[in-house]
Amino acid sequence: MSEKARTPRSPQASPAPGVVGETDIGCCRERIALLSGDMDNDSSARIAADLREWIREAPPAARLPATRRLVAEYAASPVTVQKALRRLVAEGLVESRPGVGTFVRAVRPARGPDFGWQTGALRAPRAELARIAGPLQTAPPDVLALHAGYPGPELLPERLVRTALARAARSAAATARPPAAGLPELRAWFATELAEATPSGLGTASSRDVIVAPGSQSALASIFRALVAPGGPLLIESPTYWGAIQAARQAGVEPVPVPSDAHGPDPVEVDRSLRETGARAFYAQPSFANPTGAQWSVERAEHVLDVVRARGAFLVEDDWAHDFGIDSEARPLAARDDAGHVVYLRSLTKSVSPALRVAAVIARGPARDRILGDRAAESMYVSGLLQQAALEVVSDPGWRSHRRRLRAQLRERRDLLVAAIADQAPSLALDLVPPGGLHLWTRLPDGTDVDRLARACAAEGVWVAAGDEWFPAEPAAAYLRLAFIGPEPGRYPEAARVIERAVRAQAVSPA
Repeated sequence: MSEKARTPRSPQASPAPGVVGETDIGCCRERIALLSGDMDNDSSARIAADLREWIREAPPAARLPATRRLVAEYAASPVTVQKALRRLVAEGLVESRPGVGTFVRAVRPARGPDFGWQTGALRAPRAELARIAGPLQTAPPDVLALHAGYPGPELLPERLVRTALARAARSAAATARPPAAGLPELRAWFATELAEATPSGLGTASSRDVIVAPGSQSALASIFRALVAPGGPLLIESPTYWGAIQAARQAGVEPVPVPSDAHGPDPVEVDRSLRETGARAFYAQPSFANPTGAQWSVERAEHVLDVVRARGAFLVEDDWAHDFGIDSEARPLAARDDAGHVVYLRSLTKSVSPALRVAAVIARGPARDRILGDRAAESMYVSGLLQQAALEVVSDPGWRSHRRRLRAQLRERRDLLVAAIADQAPSLALDLVPPGGLHLWTRLPDGTDVDRLARACAAEGVWVAAGDEWFPAEPAAAYLRLAFIGPEPGRYPEAARVIERAVRAQAVSPA
């Protein structure tokens, strides 16, 4: 590449005042092409990145080329070019003047409104205000994302979802108000799914026991409010799902950490914590826990359930990874409960589509009525359209075929990331290769500043999730949660090398 191509031309050197030069655009496009190695992958993102690079050096009010010129320059469709321009408008970098063109936006310092009066009106917040968690942060384009908790599109039943949404839109669900507890057919499906895992001789859940909720996060808040008095204690595994920690705090209950390792919590420790705190609820993930990937053995599950029964308490079972078994199947404790001690939660959001936020709570007795009352007060009901679409997906014969394919895909990706860490990042300790789930839980050397490490990795184009967010109290050690569900699994070795460099750099320069 020529020196001109490597060094962006200054705005003063533009062919005409306020007009983007063809050489500038061509050079930028060449650089983006070389960096990406794939000109057909998300053309609008590349066009936007190209123009964004030029805008950094352009004077205010410089005019961008007409759409037809960009179409010819990039061999892209007008729709693709307009999508790129809309991105830049949304970012505040350019402004569109109908009938005239698109121009670099002039930066005008403006004094924002004064909201200081709200501090006095709002007073102190009722609970610790949660920030957007790391796994929910949106990574920039071209970043290797190991931080997220949602499977990429290639791991989802996209065809089933699109077909299901179309069918639901043509059904009565498009205009009818569903029952507060959920569509009867969907509730029956959730009950049947749990019944299939029920050992002979134990009671099974009925569709009446099922409450449909708009995702597991909303369901957790309702469960905690229904089962725990305001300010009361809630036992919670440590480490555990960061969303459960946030839901507990927003519900106004006090999380009490119970240590949990690759095999789950110690039943003796659960019993001691229930006795000493007076807690009457314990939140846990017995199958493929987030973040550790642990799955309780049948014996440990029985022991913990015996402790909960003896203490007259509830076990809130979050079966979030029911559809993500790799070397093992999920084993719901709710299938072994015959007296309403287990409140069971299962979500379809991660396994079907993030656009279909549908989950189910299965509970019995007064606990069920209280949870339903809380859900109805908060959101009245879940969109019947989304419920019908979810039902269409899981009732389709292709759903089971998808789950079989997904198991093989997850196994391949998990093993690729495990091998990459072993070969390229020896500083990371992996105590457990998870039999299911979506993540690896890796321990860093003692004394590692995890936030600093995450920032260093992000600077090199690799996003990781700092493990501190999965602890309800102080972190037990320095951890990273690495997801094997994002795009480009072939780049896992590259990501592992970036992490290893960041670890070693911090060891050399700890401060």
